[in-house]
Amino acid sequence: MSDAEQERKRAAAAAYDYDGDARWADYWSNILVPPNLASRPDVVDHFKRKFYQRYIDRDLVVEPMSSTGSTQPSRPDVRSSSSSPSSDNVRARNSGKEQYMLSIILFSRTYLTDEMFIFYDDAQLCMLKYLPFAPVLVVAGLGMLPILPKHLADRACKLSLLGTIFSSAYSLYNIYGSWLQSVLGTKDFIHLMFSLMLFTSQLHLKIAALPVFCWALDHVARFLRRNFARSTFYRKYLEEPCLWVETNNTTLSLLSSNAEIALGFLLIISLFSWRRGIIQTFMYWQQVLKLMYNAPVTSSYHQSAWAKIGRIVNPYIHRYAPFLQTPISAIQRWWFR
Repeated sequence: MSDAEQERKRAAAAAYDYDGDARWADYWSNILVPPNLASRPDVVDHFKRKFYQRYIDRDLVVEPMSSTGSTQPSRPDVRSSSSSPSSDNVRARNSGKEQYMLSIILFSRTYLTDEMFIFYDDAQLCMLKYLPFAPVLVVAGLGMLPILPKHLADRACKLSLLGTIFSSAYSLYNIYGSWLQSVLGTKDFIHLMFSLMLFTSQLHLKIAALPVFCWALDHVARFLRRNFARSTFYRKYLEEPCLWVETNNTTLSLLSSNAEIALGFLLIISLFSWRRGIIQTFMYWQQVLKLMYNAPVTSSYHQSAWAKIGRIVNPYIHRYAPFLQTPISAIQRWWFR
């Protein structure tokens, strides 16, 4: 590729709106640059070009960051022209130490963080957090297949819920520790409550596997895109599906929210069957759906789904069953508390 083409690509990378791209904040947060280097424009510009190469234009050539320059521009010190040789030696040793440390930092950030994106400890943590969702994704997909025998589909749904329980519990323990107050309202806690409640249920509803499938799909796509973006197999077969999952994350979240709400209504309908679970149905509406409606991480999707349900149902209630307005208002007051 010609130098003129590379100059054009570098100009496009410099003019790109990084602040408007949500992926840049996530990318930059995973690069642990020391504070004295994070504020340097050349360091930030280097990683912006690496980000642009990773997500926008893979043909952009990003040269390794120079580590030979000192952390401060060298200039003659006119005020201390008569300084002693010992002070010059001290400054030379400090400058050499700074250059040495800077070269190590730049090497690790340029060749380890940019290529692998995460260090060994972070990679180990990332694998323990995301990899359990790969079998969950497969098992949840099998549980929703209509051609699978009922006893196998029920078992697959149970296994997917059990896998989500263990994965969410580990994530909660690893990220938040024992601080219960910080755990409440997080995605992992909501997933744990949802899976735990349905795993202990006597009902076997295939729709319960749909939210689990969406969560696992998001985790697996994120893991593959973060760690195997430079793999030939990933580029050939997995890049487009992972990119689709990332760009349609809102659609998947809305689909999951609708499935969770539909599951709540199915539990109410199941109260008229011999497999009814009154306490479980109440706990699902009280602890899971209400939490999903009010928690910041899921509230926008659930509120959108409930608003759509209200627009469809309310006209029929006002027209054919106005006597239901009073109990519905009471339920809404309890719901919004």
